[in-house]
Amino acid sequence: MRAIAYRHCLPIDNSASLEDVELPTPALEARDLLVRVNAISVNPVDTKLRAGSAPAEGQLKVLGWDAVGVVEAVGSAVSNFSVGDRVYYAGAINRPGANSELHAVDERIVARAPASLDDAQAAALPLTSITAYELLFDRLGLPKDGGAGQTLLIVGGAGGVGSILIQLARQLTQLRVIATASRPGTRQWCLDLGAHAVIDHSKALSEELKALGIDGVDIVASLTQTPQHYAQIIASLKPQGRLGVIDDMATLDLMQLKSKSISLHWELMFTRSMFQTPDMDEQGKLLAEVAALVDAGKVRTTVNANFGSITAANLRKAHALIESGKAQGKIVLQGF
Repeated sequence: MRAIAYRHCLPIDNSASLEDVELPTPALEARDLLVRVNAISVNPVDTKLRAGSAPAEGQLKVLGWDAVGVVEAVGSAVSNFSVGDRVYYAGAINRPGANSELHAVDERIVARAPASLDDAQAAALPLTSITAYELLFDRLGLPKDGGAGQTLLIVGGAGGVGSILIQLARQLTQLRVIATASRPGTRQWCLDLGAHAVIDHSKALSEELKALGIDGVDIVASLTQTPQHYAQIIASLKPQGRLGVIDDMATLDLMQLKSKSISLHWELMFTRSMFQTPDMDEQGKLLAEVAALVDAGKVRTTVNANFGSITAANLRKAHALIESGKAQGKIVLQGF
């Protein structure tokens, strides 16, 4: 089968950083689906692993943690899906990624794709939807339809996770949603997705909030460059506020949170699949809920760029855009 992989950690402008390769069809475990991949999207995790996680000597590594496709075969213990089902999912970080014609994935983290979206549109949603949903409800502990009278500040509102978090917060909670964006286009993007207001993260967040008449927020979802914004996040949070974080960083001084009794909540959407937690199937359930919201017209795809067919050359272009820090919404590719 055709796939895109890498052998060494190389800069994305090197043609060997991602290569077109041929690989054998993956073997199925008992609860696996074999999916013929029709569309994928690209996430920051792809670029981070390509740049910093080298395969073993002589081995290939396939990236890709967003896919839409059709089930071609099922494992011996599969109970929720059948051959021919059209599905979407994000996969598991400790297994080969979905940048391949055929992909094996555990049925518990899979759902039927939104019927109202085409493959490319649906491919934009799984990883970011899982991240945003888990951050809101599993990590920050918000009840469904809760948050009345509270304000959520989303740092990095126009990125992949921010784009779906704005929508889920508006549809499933009563929070007042403030997003950050620093360019006219990204500002409008956040407003179009449902943010009540947008502030500029290139300026002091606390002062930007005060200009809106907001002295402090109850919750911050910091989705990018947390160390850069950390002091202003703390200044912007009310005493006993909650801080949710998804990005990677070398250090974070937790003592700065103590005086306000601010709680810190990490979100990594791969935790459930990586550790085979007893509630691993919650990811499949939440993806089904997101699909229902999409088909009801309450949540929209976050695609902002389609880079064409699934080839190494096109994937390199997508990685380069993400690494530039200028990506808005999600980048998708479709068809081998």
